[in-house]
Amino acid sequence: MGEPVVSIRDLQYRYRGQKTFALDGVNLTLDRGEFLMLMGPSEAGKSTLAATVNGLIPHFHIGKLSGEVIVMGRDTKAYTVAQMAEIVGMVFQDFEAQLFSTNVELEIAFGPENFAVPREEIKIRIDENLKYVGLEANRNRPPSTLSGGQKQKLAIASVLALKPEVLVMDEPTTDLDPISKMGVFEITHRLCKRDDLSLLMVEHETEEALFADRIALIKDGHLIKVGPTREILSDVDLLESLGVMPLGIPKFFKAVHVPDLPLTPDEGVEAFGTLNLKINDQAYQQMIAEDQIALKVHHSPLIECKHLSHTYKGDVKALKDVSMEIHRGEMVAIIGQNGSGKTTLAKHFNGLLMPTAGEVNVNGKPTVDQGIFTLGQSVGYVFQNPDHQIFSEKVFDEVAFSPRLRNFSEDDVKRCVAEALEAVGLTGQGEEDPFTLTKSGRQRVAVAAVLASNPDVLILDEPTTGLDYREQRSMMNMVKKLNENGSTIIFITHHMWVVAEYAKRAFVMKDGDILLEGTTREVFSQGDVLRDAFLRPPHFVEFSYRLGYTFLTPEEMIACLEGVHD
Repeated sequence: MGEPVVSIRDLQYRYRGQKTFALDGVNLTLDRGEFLMLMGPSEAGKSTLAATVNGLIPHFHIGKLSGEVIVMGRDTKAYTVAQMAEIVGMVFQDFEAQLFSTNVELEIAFGPENFAVPREEIKIRIDENLKYVGLEANRNRPPSTLSGGQKQKLAIASVLALKPEVLVMDEPTTDLDPISKMGVFEITHRLCKRDDLSLLMVEHETEEALFADRIALIKDGHLIKVGPTREILSDVDLLESLGVMPLGIPKFFKAVHVPDLPLTPDEGVEAFGTLNLKINDQAYQQMIAEDQIALKVHHSPLIECKHLSHTYKGDVKALKDVSMEIHRGEMVAIIGQNGSGKTTLAKHFNGLLMPTAGEVNVNGKPTVDQGIFTLGQSVGYVFQNPDHQIFSEKVFDEVAFSPRLRNFSEDDVKRCVAEALEAVGLTGQGEEDPFTLTKSGRQRVAVAAVLASNPDVLILDEPTTGLDYREQRSMMNMVKKLNENGSTIIFITHHMWVVAEYAKRAFVMKDGDILLEGTTREVFSQGDVLRDAFLRPPHFVEFSYRLGYTFLTPEEMIACLEGVHD
C-alpha cells in the first residue's frame, strides 16, 4: 500500500491554560484513498486531532505540542497553515464561518486564486465542483441566501477546488435537517470512492460510519480502538460505554445471541430469515393496542389550531390552513425539513407569533386575547441554542428570573429554583456560572429557567443538537421524566431516533402544512410519505417494516419474538 499520507506519532497536546491534555499519546495513520471516521463523546479530542492535520495546531491554536504529525512528507510543525492548505482541505462544523464572498462562484475561486492557479483552470474547477455538489443553478447567488445544506455543500466545493490530497471534515452535518444531511453524506460517499483523495471525518451519525473503511474511537484524548468499520460497529458494548450511539440492527441481533452481527437493513432482513426468527403477531397487536390506549388517556385539548395560517413579510407563506390539537399530558414531536414550518407553528403556541389567519387557542382561550406575558406563564419555550436564552452570571439568578419577574416572594423564588434545578439534575449548582457548563449543562439551565414559572406546556426546539449520544439520552430522559410528572411536552427535532424512542405522537410538516399525524408507530410506518417530506426513519425501523412490522426500538422487537425469553 506504500507510505501513509498522514502519520501521527506519539502526539500529545494541551491547550494553553488547561491542566489536562486534549490529546495524549495518539498514534494513527491514514492511507492513500482511505476513508477514516473519528468518533467519540463530546470533549474527547476529535476536533483537536482534526486540527493537527492541517497545522491549525500548533500554528493557530496556542498550546504545548509534542510528537509529530507528518502529512505527505511534511511535518506540520515546520510548515504554515497556508502551506499545508496546498495538500490538506478542511471543512469545519461551523461552515458559515468559512463563507465570505459575495457570490457562489467567487467563493469557489477564492482558494485557487490565492495559489495562483491560472484563470482558465479556475473556471474549469468552478464548473467541476459546482456540478459535483449539485449547486450549478446557484452559481450567481450570494452564499447568505443559500439554505444550511447548500452552504455546507459550497464549503465542500470551495475546499475541493484546491485539489487537496487529504480532506478533513469536522462534523459537517451537525445543524442540518435530514435531507440536507443526506445531500452532504451523498457527496462524502462519492468522495470516499476516489483514490486521489484520503478522507478523515469527525462524525456523530453512526449510520453514516457504515461507509468508512476504518473507525477510530477516541475518549479523553486517548485512542481507545482503531479497526475496520464492521469490527468497530459490531462492538455494541464498547460503543455504548464510550457514549457513541450503537446501531439498532446489531444491537438487536446481539441480544438474540447471533455471532456475526448484521449491520444494515439488507443484512438484517437476510439474517432474520436465515435464523428462522418469527414475530408473535398477538404480542405485536397488543403493542399497537397499547399505543391507542395511551392516546386515549390524554383527551383534554390544551392547544388547538383552527385553520391557522401565517405569512411573513414579503408574502412568505410559512403556515397554510393548519388544524391540529395537542392534549394535556402528551409528549409530541413535530418533525420536517428546514423551512417546513415547525418552529413557526410552535411559536404560535406561546404568542411569539400571532396568526395571519385562523386562530390558536391555549387553555380554551385565543392567544390573541391572552398576549405573550400571560401565555409565557402557561407555555414555556426552550430555544435551540441555550446561549441565546441565558444572560445571568449565576445559574440561580438565571432560573430565578421568571419568578422574580412575577413578583414571587424570595422564599417562593428559592423554592421554585430548587424544584427546577432538581428536575433537570442540577441541584447544588446554583452558584456556578452557566457559561462554564457544557452545552448539555447550559441546555439544562435553559430548561430549568422555563420550568421555574411552572408552565403547563414545555416546548423544546432541537433539544439534542450539538450534544453527543450520552448527552442526548440524558437530556431526553430528563424531558421524559418531566412528562411523566405531568408536563405536556412538545419537541422539534431532526434526530429521528429521538422521535422513535421518546414521542408518543408525531406531526410531520412539509411546506407549511401537516402532511401526516398519528402515533409515532403509525407515522414511521408511512415510509413513502416520510421520504416525500425529506425524512428518513432510523435503519432499525426501516429493517422492521421490511419484515412487515413497525418496531421503534430493538427492545420492542425482542419483546415480540417467539421463543425468546430473558
